[in-house]
Amino acid sequence: MGKITGFMEFQRLEEGYLPVQDRLKNYKEFVIGLDDAQAKTQAARCMDCGTPFCNNGCPVNNIIPDFNELVFQQDWKQALEVLHSTNNFPEFTGRICPAPCEAACTLNVNDDPVGIKSIEHAIIDRGWQEQWVVPENSKEKTGKRVAIVGSGPAGMAAAQQLARVGHAVTVFEKNDRVGGLLRYGIPDFKMEKFHIDRRVVQMEAEGVIFKTSVLVSELPKDLKVTNWARETISPQVLMQDFDAVILTGGAEQPRDLPVPGRELNGIHYAMEFLPQQNKLNAGDTITKQIRADGKHVIVIGGGDTGSDCVGTSNRHGAVSVTQFELLPQPPEQENKALVWPYWPIKLRTSSSHEEGCDREFSIATKEFIGEQGKVTGLKSVHVEWRDGKMIEVPGSEKILKADLVLLAMGFVSPIGSILETFGIDKDSRGNAKAATEGTRSYMTNVQKVFTAGDMRRGQSLVVWAIREGRQAARAVDEFLMGTSTLPR
Repeated sequence: MGKITGFMEFQRLEEGYLPVQDRLKNYKEFVIGLDDAQAKTQAARCMDCGTPFCNNGCPVNNIIPDFNELVFQQDWKQALEVLHSTNNFPEFTGRICPAPCEAACTLNVNDDPVGIKSIEHAIIDRGWQEQWVVPENSKEKTGKRVAIVGSGPAGMAAAQQLARVGHAVTVFEKNDRVGGLLRYGIPDFKMEKFHIDRRVVQMEAEGVIFKTSVLVSELPKDLKVTNWARETISPQVLMQDFDAVILTGGAEQPRDLPVPGRELNGIHYAMEFLPQQNKLNAGDTITKQIRADGKHVIVIGGGDTGSDCVGTSNRHGAVSVTQFELLPQPPEQENKALVWPYWPIKLRTSSSHEEGCDREFSIATKEFIGEQGKVTGLKSVHVEWRDGKMIEVPGSEKILKADLVLLAMGFVSPIGSILETFGIDKDSRGNAKAATEGTRSYMTNVQKVFTAGDMRRGQSLVVWAIREGRQAARAVDEFLMGTSTLPR
């Protein structure tokens, strides 16, 4: 414990933001991280609990009290080593993770939790600044070859772990750059893409081979997902050429809204809208970009993807942005005595909401309205929830103006055709079926084919993808070598 009375002396200090009028001018990150003194003070609030619930609240089981203590002692390099021992990419989670560790913080029982995420952010940024993040090459090569399909956080984590124990790893990505939804789903203002690029450089130095614009299997022609592949490889080729295959392609099948008028122009999935802006930010050319300039935008879906659509629309210069949420507005403050140390349901206001957004709760869309084939508005209705059933409120229908509608209602499953061509069993939700424990952990019903991340567990968090990628890597290493030194 850095300072025994620190939790009583110091208050939580939030990371700062650039003013709204400044950050809306570009797509750069705008979070102002803690300086050394602020990070030390925040770390002093950690009580080094006898049972640190934060460790279990964190999906990758970060050893949080230990790196807090090291930051308090200003031993930044050792703090980075502790952080990297459980998390391959803390620069990702330190920016976009919702921090379930903080919800589980013991101090959160009756006070504000320790700013764990801000400390993690400070540690990894200091590590890159001091050039402490370097390739970690394996001393011996095993001669085993592993193919990883999908280069999101699960695929990247699995690839790095396997390369570090001597396997020859090749990552296949259907899009033109590495990163999955980190690259083409998360807006640059939340995480700039140089964070991915420099990890790719590190991993290539460790022996990982990245093959972009390569599609494994086939996609349905009418499926609207990002696909910039110039080459196709069959599952049979991977099965023949590699000793093990890990499928980490994510859950890309978007949830649709089949109501009258859905066919009108101007209604798009979020993942049609967001990747285009990321490509433009990367210097690419988009011939027909979906733009929000001068438009009344309605975002259907109250989660993080919807929030990302709000922030991007505001940067385009939308006249108005409204976000719909089907569920009731949650309480502003959770009942800690009831829910701690679990992730609470409470009202969360993102930085994008603060930039300008009207939020509507308990509202459903009944119909899209249009003229000459283009959406001009929608008919909504307020709903109530009784015994788990949604009931429309009589007389609550109204028509809202909408020049652009973005569907951000989440993802229902992985792309089914990819699993089918491999012959992989699915669970009841359409995900690749694989257990996480036992002798066949993360292995599908197809011998030597493993799966991890959203493709196995369904739509989830980046930090869960990293965890599953790491665990799948250990399972593959055990499968290939009979034993493994990789952590679980």
